[in-house]
Amino acid sequence: MTRSGLPQSSLRIVGGRHRSRVIRFPALPGVRPTPDRVRETLFNWLGQDLTGMTTLEPYAGSGALSLEALSRGARLGVAWDVQKAAVRALAENAALLGETGLEARCAEAGAGLRQETRGFDVIFLDPPFGDDPWSWLFEACAGRLRPGGWLYAEAGHPLMPPKFFELFRHGRAGQVYFHLFCRV
Repeated sequence: MTRSGLPQSSLRIVGGRHRSRVIRFPALPGVRPTPDRVRETLFNWLGQDLTGMTTLEPYAGSGALSLEALSRGARLGVAWDVQKAAVRALAENAALLGETGLEARCAEAGAGLRQETRGFDVIFLDPPFGDDPWSWLFEACAGRLRPGGWLYAEAGHPLMPPKFFELFRHGRAGQVYFHLFCRV
């Protein structure tokens, strides 16, 4: 149980300087962390070294993708979630790992993307499978992604390449379809 009385879940960092470290987070509705095998595949596709890169995770949940990126040398990981308990746990996990490059805050993805002005090298999209934000979400992210940047998307169904992107790689693990798009 967490301090707030919520049940707790955990996962391990699969690569980088924090490899095998376990992070814990509250078991909250809609939080479905990217499985270890999928995270490992994604970071193999991106290359293991993300030194100096900046990442954005507008549906952070456990924050596993941001923490994985920081573990592999990303300079900045910006992570948002609508659930305060998730954001608090993410910040606590970053502190336990000694990561100072995490910027975590409580925000809804759409509002955050409208307010954000910075460009990012990688954007991780993993909205709750019950939502279907893809029609507006890809377009909103195109304005936040640097040319040549990467857009990772996880869904309960296959996704077509959005405007301004081409599909680089894709896969499936159980109910999860995952895609890596490149900004063109």
